[in-house]
Amino acid sequence: MKNSVFMLTILFVLLTVAPNTFAIDYTQLNLPEGAKARLGEGRISEIKFSPDGTRLAVGSSIGIWIYNAKTGEEINLFTGHTDVVNSVAFSPDSRMLASGSDDDTIRLWNTNTGQLIRTLTGHTGWVYSVSFSPDGNTIVSGNWDHTIRLWNTNTGKNIKTLTGHTDTVHSVAFSPDGNTVVSGSHDKTIRLWNTNTGQLIRTLTEHTGRVKRMSFSPDGNNVVSGNHDGTIHLWNSRTGQLIRTLTGHGDFVNSVSFSPDGNTIISGSDDKTIHLWNKNTGQLIRTLTGHTDFVNSVSFSPDGNTIISGSDDKTIRLWNKNTGQLIRTLTGHTKRVYSVSFSPDGNTIVSRSSDDTIRLWDSRTGQLIRKPIGHGDFVNSVSFSPDGNTIVSGNGDRTIRLWNTSTRQLIRVLTGHKYPVSTVSFSPDGNTIVSGSADIRLWETNTGQLIRTLIGHTKRVYSVSFSPDGNTIVSGGGDGTIRLWETNTGQLIRTLYEHTERVTSVSFSPDGNTIVSGSRDKTIRLWNTKTGKIIRTLYEHTGNVNSVSFFTPDGRILVSGGLDRTIHLWHTSTGQLIRKLTGDMSWVNSVSFSPDGNTIVSGGRDKTIRLWNTTTGQLIKTLTGHTERVNSVAFSPDGNTIVSGSHDGTILIWDLEP
Repeated sequence: MKNSVFMLTILFVLLTVAPNTFAIDYTQLNLPEGAKARLGEGRISEIKFSPDGTRLAVGSSIGIWIYNAKTGEEINLFTGHTDVVNSVAFSPDSRMLASGSDDDTIRLWNTNTGQLIRTLTGHTGWVYSVSFSPDGNTIVSGNWDHTIRLWNTNTGKNIKTLTGHTDTVHSVAFSPDGNTVVSGSHDKTIRLWNTNTGQLIRTLTEHTGRVKRMSFSPDGNNVVSGNHDGTIHLWNSRTGQLIRTLTGHGDFVNSVSFSPDGNTIISGSDDKTIHLWNKNTGQLIRTLTGHTDFVNSVSFSPDGNTIISGSDDKTIRLWNKNTGQLIRTLTGHTKRVYSVSFSPDGNTIVSRSSDDTIRLWDSRTGQLIRKPIGHGDFVNSVSFSPDGNTIVSGNGDRTIRLWNTSTRQLIRVLTGHKYPVSTVSFSPDGNTIVSGSADIRLWETNTGQLIRTLIGHTKRVYSVSFSPDGNTIVSGGGDGTIRLWETNTGQLIRTLYEHTERVTSVSFSPDGNTIVSGSRDKTIRLWNTKTGKIIRTLYEHTGNVNSVSFFTPDGRILVSGGLDRTIHLWHTSTGQLIRKLTGDMSWVNSVSFSPDGNTIVSGGRDKTIRLWNTTTGQLIKTLTGHTERVNSVAFSPDGNTIVSGSHDGTILIWDLEP
C-alpha cells in the first residue's frame, strides 16, 4: 500500500436496529470533499418542529438533519459546524433555522435550500440555547461563557451582550410580545432582560438548584419554573414577584409548561407522577399516575385536550386532560424517554430517548410512523473480518453490530450483553466473533447465535483477541489480569497477574508464541504464551498505555500508543525503543499497522486519524471527520481501507490508494 492518501471515503454508520429505505439517497447529502457516501446521523442533541409543521430539525454530533415531519424522510443535512450542535430553532415563518454549537458559533440556514446564510461569532464557549424573537428579526443565545447575546437576524451583528449570570446559561427564550428575554442558569437564578435596551429588569432568586426548565405563559404575564427540591414557582414576569409556590411533588421537577389557554400548569417529576395545577389559584387539580419511573417530559397538545408524557420507564403516555384518564401507552424505546412533543397540528408526536433514537408516532392511533433516527451509543471498537467484507462494531448501547463493507447495510445486531461492549474481534477464519463487556461472549458470525459466555474477570473486559490458529482467546480486564481461554470449550487456561492497573490492550504475535499487553500502569509486557511467564517489560511511556499491536506478518516490531500523546515503536526481540512518534496530537487511543507494515494508523482524543511512515516516523496524513474522540482504528486485510469508531456514535470508512 502506498503511503499517500488518494481518496478518503467517509461512511458515517449510524447504529440502527435495521437499515431504512428512504425516498432520496441521503448518503449523498452534503458530503465532505472527496467523500463517496455517508450512513448515520450522529448522536442526537435536540429536536424541533417547524412552526408550519412540515419539517423536523434534529441537531446532532455531525450537523443538522432536516426531515419531512409527516413521513420521516430525510430532506437535507446542514453541515459546517465543527463540533456538536446543541440547540436548533426555526424562525416564525419556518424559512430559517438557527443552530448553536460547541464550536462557539451560531449559524443561520435557509431551510429550503440548506444554504448557510451567515455565521454568528462572539461567544467564547459552547452555545447551549438559541431562540428567535416572535417577529423573526432577532436571535437570543445562551452560553457556557455565562453571557446572553442578542443578534440581528438580517445582518448577523451582535446587537447586545447581556452579562450578570455567574455560571452557564442553559436556557433562553423570548416573551410572546418579544420585549423580554428570560434566561435560566446553573447559578440557580432566572433573569429577565429588556430586549430593546439589554438592561436587566430583575433577578429571580428563589431556586436552590440549577435552572434548566422554565416557560412563559401564552399571554407573557407569567413565568413558571421547576425546582430540584420538588417545588414549582410561578412568577409575575412584569414585576418579578413570586406569586406562589406549588408543592406536592416528592422529588425533582423535570418539566413544566402552560396549557394553550394559559389557565393550567402541568409538571412532571422524578416521583413518577404528573400534576395539573390551576394557574390562578395554585390548587392541584389532579395527579396522573401510571408511570413506573421518573417523568422527564410533559406537554399539552395544541388544542389543550391531551397531555403527553415521557418517562424513564421507556414509555410515552397520552392522557385526557379533562378526566385524567390514560388514553394509550406508546412502547418501543429501549431506554428512558427524555422529551416528547406534539407537532403544530397535533397529529404527530416526536420522542427522543437515551437509546439515541427519535421516533414519530400518529397521535390519533398510537402507531409508529417512522423511526427516522436509530442512533446507538459510543463506538468503542471496530474490526474487519479476515476477508474484509464485514465490519464488526462494539457499542456503548450494549450491542454488537455487523455491517456489509461494500453496501454499508446493517447485517445483524447481536444483543445480550448487560453493559457497554468495549471490544470486539473476529476469529482468523471469520466464523466467530468474540466480544468483551462485563463478560466475554462468543458468537457465530453467520447466524448471530451466542455460542458461549466466558466468566472470570471481576471487572469490565477492555480487550479481547484470538490466537493466529483460533484455538485460544486472550482477554485483558479492569481487574488488572490477562486471561487465556480455550476457544472450543471456554475453559480458562491460565491467568496472568503482573499488571498493577487496568489492562487496556492485548494481542497475540503472528506466530502465537507471545502475548503483548498494555496497561494503565504505564507499562507494556511481553508474555510467553505457553508458560505465562513475562519475557520483558517496556517502561518508556509516561502515561496510560491505551493500545498495543504487533507488526504482521513477522511480529518483529511492536507499536504502542498512550495517554502521554506519543506512539512508540519497539523491537520485540530486544525490547529496544526504535522510535518515538510525536506531534501536535492528544491522547492516543488506538494504533495499528498496515498489513505490509509500512504504515501506522492512530486514532486519538483530538478527533483525528493519523497515518505515519513506519520507517521514518514522518506524519503522512491527518484524516478529519469525527466530531468526538476516536476510540478504535484498524486496517482492512488488503491495506486499502481504514475503519474508525468514535465517541460520536459513528463509524467512518476511509479508502486509501492501492
